[in-house]
Amino acid sequence: MTDWFLTARERGNPHSKLEAWTEGNAARPLIDGREYYGALLPAVRRMQRGDLLLFTDWRGDPDQRLDGPGTEIREVLCDAARRGVIVKGLIWRSHLDRLQFSEEENQHLGEEIEKAGGECLRDMRVRTGGSHHQKFIVLRHPGRPEHDVAYVGGIDLCHGRGDSSEHEGDPQAVPMAPVYGPRPPWHDVQVELRGPAVGQVEATFRERWTDPTPLSRNPLFRLHDLIYREDTHADPLPEQLPDPPPAGDLAVQLLRTYPHRRTGAYPFAPDGERTVARGYRKALGRARRLIYVEDQYLWSPQVAECFADALRTSPDLHLVAVVPRHPDAPGKIAKTPQLYGRERALAMINAAGGDRVHVFSPENAHGTPIYVHAKVCIADDAWATVGSDNVSLRSWTHDSELTCAVADPTGEYTRSLRRRLAREHLGIDIDDDDPETFIAAFEQAAANLSNWYAAGKVGDRPPGRVLRYDAPSLTWWTRQWSGVLYRLVHDPDGRPRPMRRTDEF
Repeated sequence: MTDWFLTARERGNPHSKLEAWTEGNAARPLIDGREYYGALLPAVRRMQRGDLLLFTDWRGDPDQRLDGPGTEIREVLCDAARRGVIVKGLIWRSHLDRLQFSEEENQHLGEEIEKAGGECLRDMRVRTGGSHHQKFIVLRHPGRPEHDVAYVGGIDLCHGRGDSSEHEGDPQAVPMAPVYGPRPPWHDVQVELRGPAVGQVEATFRERWTDPTPLSRNPLFRLHDLIYREDTHADPLPEQLPDPPPAGDLAVQLLRTYPHRRTGAYPFAPDGERTVARGYRKALGRARRLIYVEDQYLWSPQVAECFADALRTSPDLHLVAVVPRHPDAPGKIAKTPQLYGRERALAMINAAGGDRVHVFSPENAHGTPIYVHAKVCIADDAWATVGSDNVSLRSWTHDSELTCAVADPTGEYTRSLRRRLAREHLGIDIDDDDPETFIAAFEQAAANLSNWYAAGKVGDRPPGRVLRYDAPSLTWWTRQWSGVLYRLVHDPDGRPRPMRRTDEF
């Protein structure tokens, strides 16, 4: 395991009680929101009095349906609380809705849960301009550990996420850039964990829940909470149960990001934690044949450097990346800094890998671009991550993040994940483990679709949903102004200053 995983010393955060990794776990990838919601709903409905449900979220919409009318997340969580399940939640206290975040939705979901007997706090213990970006749920069952499960990944309990693999979009759509249409197609991934790793995900929640730092230092927020009597004090949790018994043969390591905060430092990470960055850098440095990435951003030269280093070190290594074709936000001010970040990152990676770099973006059967929100990385079918972290400096240093890394000597889990994702994008099964076969399938699918468009869309649309992604080319002046916004707003650096100077994580 030490070949791929960080050791306790390499994690660099002795203040956390997390184990370096756990063994004896089972992991099941859940591709797209519909599949995740379909697994979550019956799991919550099985819970009984005295069971424990813990969740964190970046955004929560009370009326988001898990599976049709009557399955709104508000109803599902409140029903659990009313029948005696201990429901505790932490949601990021986000910025104002006019900035296209989710302050009102998060407040309302918390209020509904509190009325039903649960407890949901809005957590603003973040770095200035940062967010709590972790999205996970833990279900514990005293006396019935065989039902214990955790869900970790990038899928929020909110509008827009409940899409299927057909990518017609969530009927409860969220506004995005016009190019994505009225029901934006949304691709995402969550992983279901069973075994001792569930206890580690729970420990991550407990560290944040028991943090004595006030939920917000903003005087306006505190006045609001006082006037409206909002709950700002976490009630005690029941004692943590022993970790669930082994449920499989996989080793799981939780990788996290917490920023360095000069005021209100996290007691479990007073200097911050950057195990996401450290874990990626170690694993990618071992890759020799194929790195497969799905990412919302793929930004930042400081982050892209570890992919470039891997390509330079291993002359037979290929990188296949799936990214969204367009930024999610409309408007030049919002989208251009994102294009700037992508341009710089891909320039560095292409310079290192040349024709061994293969970048694609997907669309649905109607030609509408699919927004890739997934955060997945697979190296040599031996190490794979699914989490909330994007390939960006913000995710690796500035926001709170949680990702699940699996070391799989047999390759069964990692191959299954890679093949399932390829099947969705290509419309075919790839049973051959040879990286060249895998890459050729992507290249052929992209060429066929591109040729079909070039020929005027004559005849049946070819199978597959990917086109080659060409990095944007920005003018000198555009790089100047967008670069400032990119560094200050879109991709800030949350490392302590000494680390910034030496470019360490």
